[in-house]
Amino acid sequence: MSKVEHTPRVFSGIKPSGGLTLGNYLGAIKRWVDMQGPDFETTYCVVDLHAITVWQDPADLRHATRETAAAMLASGINPDTSTLFNQSQVPAHAELGWIFNCVARVGWMNRMTQFKDKAGKNAEKVSLGLYAYPSLMAADILVHHATHVPVGEDQKQHVELTRDIAAKFNHDYKVDFFPMTEPVIEGPATRVMNLRDGSKKMSKSGESDMERINMTDDAATIAKKFKKARTDPEALPDNLEALKGRVEARNLVDIYAGLSDTTPEAVITEYAGAGWGRFKPALADLAVAKLAPISDEMSRLMDDPAEIDRLLAKGAERAEAVAQPILEKTYDIVGLVRSRK
Repeated sequence: MSKVEHTPRVFSGIKPSGGLTLGNYLGAIKRWVDMQGPDFETTYCVVDLHAITVWQDPADLRHATRETAAAMLASGINPDTSTLFNQSQVPAHAELGWIFNCVARVGWMNRMTQFKDKAGKNAEKVSLGLYAYPSLMAADILVHHATHVPVGEDQKQHVELTRDIAAKFNHDYKVDFFPMTEPVIEGPATRVMNLRDGSKKMSKSGESDMERINMTDDAATIAKKFKKARTDPEALPDNLEALKGRVEARNLVDIYAGLSDTTPEAVITEYAGAGWGRFKPALADLAVAKLAPISDEMSRLMDDPAEIDRLLAKGAERAEAVAQPILEKTYDIVGLVRSRK
């Protein structure tokens, strides 16, 4: 079995469930922007088929899909150099997802912690799609033969499942076809926490809007939220180890590092001994400088949905040009007869 050389290609996607936050920006979108360049082909997807694993109002889904694309474009995803599209416009994703449903084992799905978290006590009542969506996620990645996937720590298990599916497919059919995709987990703020409770992840579904920074927040709102973010009475220490157990303080340090393209260690060095009366206004100013222009550009883009749709269609054509031949080769390997011309 000869070794297949795969083009270095990044793939990642974001679900259009509405209400993008700073966590989505620092944990995903900003990292995708930074990976654009000569080292990789970059492919980024609004995974709308994943969104419908739970009920979505159709009008809200269309709005959220365009808003997610607008956030990516406003943040610096370049549609001329990166492939940007929404998943449902490239049918090869869903088609390979079915093949992978027949490769993945039920026991593998039962181990997926995110399903357990989302289904809770109502596992018998959720959709089959919610249960099986990790195999569609594997298809999203492998239908592009992606070699690298930037993910947060909580998504690492899905990339491991993708590797399991690729390995089983290659073994069962005695081919070296699908790559062993590598998760890329890096950066100081890959997991952004709640501004009012540092033990919880920042989420669009939190009880109070003050817990999160929305990507649509204007400059005044961004500044207000950071200045009112929960902290503790102690000043910042001169080393990271001393922040252990101070979850709100560590979260704000990590956010500062993520927004300023530096490290938490460098932030602590700069602000050692500083009180929150100095640090939080500095963080607010930094956040406004970085995020307010993105919010403004998102608003401008959302005023022209036809242009967003045009860019998504253009990206879908490019994505399909990569994905369709990979799907067809997969069908050939599996032994499916395709005699239509």
